Amino acid sequence: MIILSENFRALFYTPFYAAHATGAYAAEGVEVTLRASSDPERTAADLRAGRIDVMWGGPLRVLLTHDADPASDVVCFCDVVARDPFFVIGRQSWPDFRPADLTNVRFATVTEVPTPWLCLQDDIRRDGADPADVPRIMGGTMAQNTAALRDGRVDAVQLFQPYAEELLASGAGHLWYAAANRGLTAYTTLNTRRSVLTQKRDELLGVVRAMHKTLRWIGSTPGTEIARTLAGFFPDLPPPMFAAAIDRYRTLALYGPDPVIRPDGFDRLAAAMRSGGALQRDIPFQECVDTSLAEQVLRETA
Repeated sequence: MIILSENFRALFYTPFYAAHATGAYAAEGVEVTLRASSDPERTAADLRAGRIDVMWGGPLRVLLTHDADPASDVVCFCDVVARDPFFVIGRQSWPDFRPADLTNVRFATVTEVPTPWLCLQDDIRRDGADPADVPRIMGGTMAQNTAALRDGRVDAVQLFQPYAEELLASGAGHLWYAAANRGLTAYTTLNTRRSVLTQKRDELLGVVRAMHKTLRWIGSTPGTEIARTLAGFFPDLPPPMFAAAIDRYRTLALYGPDPVIRPDGFDRLAAAMRSGGALQRDIPFQECVDTSLAEQVLRETA
């Protein structure tokens, strides 16, 4: 049995829920127990302490763990969310918007988790501006920032789905920037410890097979069917909004085509963390990533 911990409940984690809802793990003969969590830091601590076998979450936390402890055996082993799921939504249309333009608007950023701003500040820096010059409004939740945009208290907000889709559908917001368009950015993977990778290799191989099939299902299945299949995970989200939100993610190629973590996506995340001051050293891909199971699955399905 594999004890798998949720990072927190979010729509962009759809493939993780879909693997359960479609019976993908059971079809591979693996018993996976899903443990809920609303605190990513506590979940990461549980993984390090051996209280869970696997968690899904950002390679960011794996990088931070290795930065603090080079002897850590925490490792990413299965790619799922291969691009950044956040958006910049503004009150007015701005067809030629660039990240550097955020230095000229009142901008409410995500503060619940660190990765969205770390990645966006790197985009701003690469676009020739200083992220410190952004009139950044911090402290509000995404729900509160959505209300602030509607009320005109801010000019733009940083959000994930379904908040972005709700603003776009209502006409209260306009899409300025989809962070997924920057390209591969290792955003969410399945993570474990190298000791577990050895001890439970056959079971984890089944987990990766199941995720590979799930990623293909997500890629070929309309949002309406995905929303129907996963309704129990998001009971308060109207199915049409769920479908529209997940279809936008599918169009943006948010989810990896297979479970192999690519060095370029990992390196882009690490570079953003370095430029934002979150990492104190360059950490090699091989130190944090093991692609052996994913590569075996690809060979099996070739």
